[in-house]
Amino acid sequence: MTEFSTDIYTEPHPIDVNTLANLGPLAPMAGIWKGERGLDIKPKADGARKQAYVERIELYPIDPVTNGPQLFYGLRYLIIVNKPDNVKTYHEQVGYWLWEPKTKTVIQTLGIPRGQIAMASAVVEPDAKEFELVARLDSDTYGIRSNPFLEYGFKTIEYRIKVTINDDGTWGYEEDTVMLLRGEEEFHHVDRNLLHRVAEPVPNPLHSGVPA
Repeated sequence: MTEFSTDIYTEPHPIDVNTLANLGPLAPMAGIWKGERGLDIKPKADGARKQAYVERIELYPIDPVTNGPQLFYGLRYLIIVNKPDNVKTYHEQVGYWLWEPKTKTVIQTLGIPRGQIAMASAVVEPDAKEFELVARLDSDTYGIRSNPFLEYGFKTIEYRIKVTINDDGTWGYEEDTVMLLRGEEEFHHVDRNLLHRVAEPVPNPLHSGVPA
C-alpha cells in the first residue's frame, strides 16, 4: 500500500500565492536575522573544541511549488558565519525551509561548500513553537550525502536541528551532527545560536499579488 494517489500529475487548484500567509510554523522565521552569541563544538585531533561565532541568516519567501498534487510553501535561505572580528567566512550554507500543509511536514534542505548535502524533516503542527528535524545517512528520502574524504574522515550518520520560536520575536536553533571520526569514534558536532530580526521578509519582486 502507498500513501499517495495514483494520479501523480493533477495540481491543486486554486493555489493561494501569498506565501507569507501559508508558511505554518515557519512564518516567524521569515526575514533577515543576526546572531551574536553562537557556539560551535567541533572535533579536533586533541578532542572537542569550542568556538564562538556570529552569523547572518537571510530567509526569503518563495512562490508556491507543486509536484503534481503535492504543494509546498517555503523560504529560500543563505547563512554566513564568521568568527568574531574575522572577515573570512567560517561557514556558509544555502537551501530551503519547506512547509507542506496537507501532511504538516517541515523540510530543511541544506548544502555546504565542503561537498556535503542533506535533507531533514519532521511532522509539525502549523502553530508549533518548537520542532526538531532529522536526517539520517541510511534514509532513502531524508538523508545525507558527502564527498569521499568526508565519508572517510568525518562520516556523518545523523543530523538534527531543533528550532525554538520565542514570544519576544526571536528564534533559536541547536544542531547536532553525529559523525564517525575515521569510521570509529562517534562525535556530536553541536552548533547553537539565538537570532534577532534586522529586516522584514521580502517577497518575490516580480510577484503580481493576483491569485493564479
